[in-house]
Parts: sequence; structure tokens; C-alpha cells
Amino acid sequence: MRALITGQVGMDKKPYLQRAREFAGQQGESLELYHIGDIMYGEAPDVRGGKILDLPISRLNSLRRAAFKDVIAESAGQPNIIVNTHATFRWRHGLFSAFDFDQIAKLGIDTFICLVDNIEVVHHRLHADHDVDATLKDCMVWREEEILATELMAKAVKGSQFSILSRGRHEDTVRTLFRLVCRPDMKTVYPSFPMSHVMNMPEVLAEIDQFRASLAEHFITFDPGDVDEKLLLDRALAAAKEGHIDGWLDVTAHSFGGSRGAAQPIRVRVREVLDIAGDIDGQIYMRDFKLIDQSDMIVSYVPELPGGVPGLSSGVERELQHAFEHTKEVYIVWKPAKSPSPFITETATKVFASVDEALGYFEAEGMFGQTNLFGH
Repeated sequence: MRALITGQVGMDKKPYLQRAREFAGQQGESLELYHIGDIMYGEAPDVRGGKILDLPISRLNSLRRAAFKDVIAESAGQPNIIVNTHATFRWRHGLFSAFDFDQIAKLGIDTFICLVDNIEVVHHRLHADHDVDATLKDCMVWREEEILATELMAKAVKGSQFSILSRGRHEDTVRTLFRLVCRPDMKTVYPSFPMSHVMNMPEVLAEIDQFRASLAEHFITFDPGDVDEKLLLDRALAAAKEGHIDGWLDVTAHSFGGSRGAAQPIRVRVREVLDIAGDIDGQIYMRDFKLIDQSDMIVSYVPELPGGVPGLSSGVERELQHAFEHTKEVYIVWKPAKSPSPFITETATKVFASVDEALGYFEAEGMFGQTNLFGH
């Protein structure tokens, strides 16, 4: 597959994509990487690192077109490539696009993928790498713009696909990216499970994590838990309730290699997180439905909570209904002793009593495609 990867500034895509390339090599696959930004700097040796976006728009556009022209020529005939670029920039020039439709068409892109990450981590990386003053709100808006522009690019290229992919805090998402590009025939799955109201139930969380890992082993999964800004908001609300609205929250930024290492502590203002409360909820609502739309099927895990109560959150119910109404296959792993209601059984393709039972069914139905040459 020929993939174009976008994502707002602050995603730190290069080391992440390099890990995907290395993973592909471990599976015996060739995956060529083209970093449009690096090529642009190569075309402009007079421009200092990190300053290219300060150039006049006319020169910036000329450099970008020259870079894409080189990639079009060099990548001709290569089956698996990743073009690392952006769909938009929000900089001192204001908001402007970072592509031209004629060159995107010549590249022959099969799949457009917009990478996203926790906004506080993106905000931290952005300010670590650039001399810019941007709030968490600015980063939230930029992310929405990047997703929309990437989706519009995909719609303009007939026969191409569009996906949102969370780079997340672990390297399972590197495997997901590899599969999207090099194993495109694998089934795509949206794992659905309760989140916020089981955070203080370690045994239930362990069950859910095992469920997520089992699906990720056999499918391309678009996991909503790979971006967990709701947890950040919950912490901010708790801090404000305790009278610390002008205080700080400590979080950890993760990266894949590079000079900044694997993990680093960062601090976020409580008040600034509260300022984006509506954006966090709104984008979760939008993004999770888009993740369902780009999946072949939804598989939901409903645990049994203390007292025999089914762990069926309002979010899970809404996801199941959305998937059903959009003609997705709907599978449910129902753990409680109490039988599911007709609102579950009448919209489900099939209900299972355990994850193992579900996996056995999927395997028998031939849903397990080729994962990779070495079974990872």
C-alpha cells in the first residue's frame, strides 16, 4: 500500500514511523519512508532547523512542490511507501494547507492516515521543538483541522481509504500502522469497553486490557483507549474541586526513541485543561464514531461489576447502537450472570460468554488474516 501520513506539528512522527519501518523489515517487508519536511530542508540549505514555517508562503509552497516532485519520481513502482507530511499548518501565517491535489493524485496514494495523540503530550512536544506560543485549545483546534483536511484529501482520491490512528503510549500501534500499510486485507475492529467508571477496579481493568490485547493480536484494531484525555480532564476536575484550580498536573510524555528518550515528565495547568473540557468531550464523541465507521466490525466487552451489575456504560451502549445503525458486524462478550436485555441481543450479530469463545468463532469463520511472517 502507498500511504500518506499526516498529523499536527508536535506528533513527533519521524521516530514513530521509523519504528514502523523497522518492524516491517523484521517481517520481511520493504517499507520506504519519505519525510517531506526533511526533503524541503534539503532543498533550502539556507534555512535553519525549525524555522522553515517562518518563510513566506510563496517560497514555502515552492519548496513543498519540489519535495513532492522528488518523492513522486523516486517512489515510482514501489509497492509499500509512507509519505510523512501534514495536511494543514496553523502558524504565524494563519491556517494554510500543506498539499496540492495534483501531486497527491500523482503519488497514487491508497490510504490516508491521520495520526493523533494525547493533546497535552502534543502540546509539550510542540513547545520543546519550536519557538511558538500555543495553548492546549490551539492544539485541539489544529487536530480537528488536520483530521478534516486529511479526510477531504482521501475523498478527492478515488478508491482511497481514510483512517484516524492513535499513536498511543505503547508500540502495539506501530504494529497497527504496519498492518494498515502492509496487511491491508486484515479485518479492522473497534474494541468497545467501559472506561471512566471502572478506573478504580483493577481486576476489571485487567480483564479489559487482556480483551484489548487479544483482539490486537489477530486484527487491525482502532482502540479508543489509545488517547485518554478524559482521564486528564477527570484529574483536573478533581484538582479544581479540591481548590487547586490554579495548580498543576504532572503527566508523562512518551516518545519512540530520539533525543528526548522514551518518557519524560511534563506539567499541565489545571485551569488550561478545564478550558478545553468541552473540546475533549466533543472530540471523543466525534473521534470514536469515526473509528467505528472505519472499522469492519465492533467487538464489545461487558464485564461483571461488583454486585453482579453489568458493566455497560452509556458510551458503550451508544457505540453499539451507532455500529448497528451503520450496518457493522456487532459482537459482544457478555460476562455478567444476568442475561443481556433485548436492546443488546436484538442488535448484536452474536453474543459470547468469553473472549476465548469469541476468538474461537472468529478463527472458525476465517476472520484471522495473515498477521505477519513471524506471528507478531
